[in-house]
Amino acid sequence: MNEWALRRTAWRWLGCAALLTAGIFATRALHAAPLHGYGADATHTSVSGLSSGAFMAAQFDVAWSKHLVGAGIVAGGPFYCAGLFPLSSPASVAQTQCMNPTGNTGPRAQDALKAARKFAAEQRIDDVSGLASQRVYVFSGTQDHIVATRVVAQVPLFYKLAGAPDDHIRYIDNVAAGHGLITNSGVNNTCTLSQPPFINNCGFEQSQDILRWIYGKLNAPTTAPAGNLLSFDQGAFDPDDKASLGPTGYVYVPTACAQPGSACRIHVAFHGCLQNAQKIGDLYALSTGYNEIAESNRIIVLYPQAGTSAKNPLGCWDFWGYTSADPLKPDFYSKNAPQIAAVMRMVKRLSDRAR
Repeated sequence: MNEWALRRTAWRWLGCAALLTAGIFATRALHAAPLHGYGADATHTSVSGLSSGAFMAAQFDVAWSKHLVGAGIVAGGPFYCAGLFPLSSPASVAQTQCMNPTGNTGPRAQDALKAARKFAAEQRIDDVSGLASQRVYVFSGTQDHIVATRVVAQVPLFYKLAGAPDDHIRYIDNVAAGHGLITNSGVNNTCTLSQPPFINNCGFEQSQDILRWIYGKLNAPTTAPAGNLLSFDQGAFDPDDKASLGPTGYVYVPTACAQPGSACRIHVAFHGCLQNAQKIGDLYALSTGYNEIAESNRIIVLYPQAGTSAKNPLGCWDFWGYTSADPLKPDFYSKNAPQIAAVMRMVKRLSDRAR
């Protein structure tokens, strides 16, 4: 069986597994509460993500670059990756050129920046000058055969071409890790594996490294009270039902951030495919290390959840256009894209005054 046949078989298998498990955790959404405002400081918002969540984090960061301070991209490619090959459909490109391209093909940072400048001129995204001040963490494991390192390598180059100085960009490509977010917990996958739930033990807490890189010196992690991780109803942030969100999202609110006038920072953590609440419940939100360092540093962590559907059986974030009204002119990259707009509404809600 050739490489392409193997890849198609893998996607079919993953799709079947996703559909079979989609309902396991859905009951938790029945009584989810509204997302409350905590008076957070939205001017210090950052994002990170794994795989499809990494592509989403890149899109979100570029779209709102004047409003964000940094991004963590783990096993994901550059902005607008799926749209960089106009002779192919974005859905096809997302599974090929943006993952494991053959030959000398693949996305180019120069093309991504050219597209960003065009979209900025059309006022679809923030002006690209906002990218020059970003602090960006990028990671590709040497054993990751799902998203190739040469795809991920275009991310730091994109930011450098956009004006971000070298000391604002941290790029790691020398760890023998498979496809997954990295932790320091023996209960997670072996480091080199690329299999669900895509949370791998490689001896360090990657989420905490991301936050340290973006925000600078932080206090040491501490115990994160389980009761501080809250579920909330995502429906209010997708009033037209276009974003294909899951019913329930999660937010970790540090003890200090629940107090009036706390002015905590916000970090948005995008899960990858097969990691949403309908697949693994709150495992991603509980076990990836964000909450422990957030608790001691007054950082609210938002865990928005993509939904599972016939168009999106793996529960991936939209980086190719499955939520776009016109599939021939997908807008998955823009501020007004259904998922980007919905998540920004969540960020703005967190910055509302507590009631």
